[in-house]
Amino acid sequence: MNEALGRLRRRRPTVDWETYGANRRQAEIIHFPASAAGSDPEQSMAQSEIRAVLEQAIDELPDAFRAVFVARIVEGMSVEETADLFGLQAETVKTRLHRARLLLREELDKQLGPALTSSFPFDGRRCDRMTEAVVGRICTG
Repeated sequence: MNEALGRLRRRRPTVDWETYGANRRQAEIIHFPASAAGSDPEQSMAQSEIRAVLEQAIDELPDAFRAVFVARIVEGMSVEETADLFGLQAETVKTRLHRARLLLREELDKQLGPALTSSFPFDGRRCDRMTEAVVGRICTG
């Protein structure tokens, strides 16, 4: 048995270390382009938090609206494809998508609205500038 293993070991191809280094191809490192979001940790974190809020809002949609929303918006299916998939009329698909968007908008407004209002307060010079612009358009229009 040991003799048979010895013969197998001798038959294995071997590599001469002297010539191996000279003939070896160098490894190539492929650098992926850095996205704008990936370079700014704060922006990346904010986007991930917004994505989580959006995913939660989509998950909370009624089943019929969520299914149509995911098929049309996430999967990119046409109205006809979505209607065939769920056995619906095209008009029903359009209505459910419209209602799903309204529900999402309401939910996102509840969750993100207060943060957006405090992010862009109109007071001081900013408010004066906006008031002047509105009054100017009203008077000239």
